[in-house]
Amino acid sequence: MGGLAIVVIAFLALLVFVGLALILFYNRLVLARNLVQNAWAQIDVQLKRRADLIPNLVNTVKGYMEHERETLEKVTQARAMALGAQNMEQRQQAENMLSGALKSLFAVAEAYPQLQASQNFAHLQQELSETESKIAFTRQFFNDTAMKYNTRIQMFPASLFAPILGFYPVPYFQVAEAAQREAVQVKF
Repeated sequence: MGGLAIVVIAFLALLVFVGLALILFYNRLVLARNLVQNAWAQIDVQLKRRADLIPNLVNTVKGYMEHERETLEKVTQARAMALGAQNMEQRQQAENMLSGALKSLFAVAEAYPQLQASQNFAHLQQELSETESKIAFTRQFFNDTAMKYNTRIQMFPASLFAPILGFYPVPYFQVAEAAQREAVQVKF
């Protein structure tokens, strides 16, 4: 009976070890997924900040650019799409459209010297420029975090268990069109 007891104890110890290894494995995947979600939340904060600045910018510009309504409407529509996006991919697409609309707005604004001289417009332009820099940083941070998470769930042995446990690759935050890869340039 002594040999059987040793076998049972060894088996139980092995089960405990495997159980603890699975718990550690699962917790590391949860941590990685939460880091990705946090990184996305940081992007979301900066995108919200930009969305909050846009109505003030549009209202400031309206008085100077009455015959440029189409440009202003595109910015407003792109902002609404960005705020109404339901998932990460839709949000990325809508934010890329918003960046393009803002570029158009600033390009048109260059033709209005009085607008360029407005302190309110200059302040909004500075705020937007700072926000764009923060968005770029948070996008990079998100992509770095997503890469680490994706690598973790695609490496052995995680690749065997991650899908079963509900861990799937996260898409990177990418700019869809080459024209949108350029920074929003604000020249006043």
